Order: sequence, then C-alpha cells, then structure tokens
Amino acid sequence: MIDDIMMTAEEKMQKSCAAYERDMMGLRAGRANPKLLDRIMVDYYGTQTPINQIGNISSPEPRLLVIAPWEAKMIPQVEKAIQKSDLGLNPSNDGKIIRLVFPELNEERRKDLTKVASKGAEETKVAIRNIRRDAVDQIKKLKKNNEITEDDQKDAEEEIQKMTDKAIKEVDEIFAKKEKEIMEV
Repeated sequence: MIDDIMMTAEEKMQKSCAAYERDMMGLRAGRANPKLLDRIMVDYYGTQTPINQIGNISSPEPRLLVIAPWEAKMIPQVEKAIQKSDLGLNPSNDGKIIRLVFPELNEERRKDLTKVASKGAEETKVAIRNIRRDAVDQIKKLKKNNEITEDDQKDAEEEIQKMTDKAIKEVDEIFAKKEKEIMEV
C-alpha cells in the first residue's frame, strides 16, 4: 500500500518536471525552433488542434519559421493563434504560407523571458509540493486506520520528502539552464 502511494507520487512528480522541461523548450532564446510552436493550439473546425497538425513547420534560416498550412483557409486561424500566444511575434502571410521572423532579443525581452521561465518553475514546484501533501495525507490515513505502524508512517514521509527535494532540485536545474540560455548574448 505504501509502495503504491509512493510510486504514484514519484510518477506524478516526474511528469510535472517533464512538463516544465517541455514548456521551457517552447520558450525561445533567440533562435527559431519549430518546437516553439508545439504549445500553440489552433481552432480547427471547432476543435483545438496543435499547430503542427495543421501544416508543415520549417526553419529555412536561423531567425525564420515558415508554416505551410495544408488548407489555405486555415491561415487566419493560425495567425490569430500565434498572436494570442506569449511568443510576442507578428506573423505575415502571402496567401500560401505564414512567416515568423524572430527579432534579435534585447535586454528587456531577455528579462521578460527569464520571468516567464521563473514563474513556470514556481508553478511546477507548487504542483510537486501538492503531490507530496496528497501522498502524506494518504499515508496518515493509513496510520489512522491502523493499517501501518508509526515507524512505517515516519519512514514513508521521509522518503516522500526526499522524492520532493529531488524533483524540486531537477526543476531548479532546468530553470538555471534555460536562464543561462536566455541571457546568453
């Protein structure tokens, strides 16, 4: 029983770290990368669909992304989705493709991106702490129902805290790496 609770908690913590890392891949650091658009959802006939499932995305130059929707009539929806995103880009189209030009990052924009990364790190840490709280509550419930001993409870709580510390350390490392990448000129 304790093992199930701890395995579930560890899985959830790892998923939180992985989700944060995926989000950080989408945070641009000066170069155009098709992965930046992975989080953007487009209204495709009433269904929110990832942009990479609506057309081809390529990067012909270091500071340029080209999106070629499979249906030309989707261009306005794709443009609207990009404008609503937190990328801060203005798409331009020629009726067939959409071009996204990535400007050189200035100091102010770098600081803004660092704040976005930091906010994501904090939200991920809160999620990890909530997972810890839920697991500890389940362990306490087992103790209250006399299904485990006090020593088992204490050992399990210590182990859950170690998992939490490890996951939070991982989030901090991801953030530090991203911050360094963003601030690099």
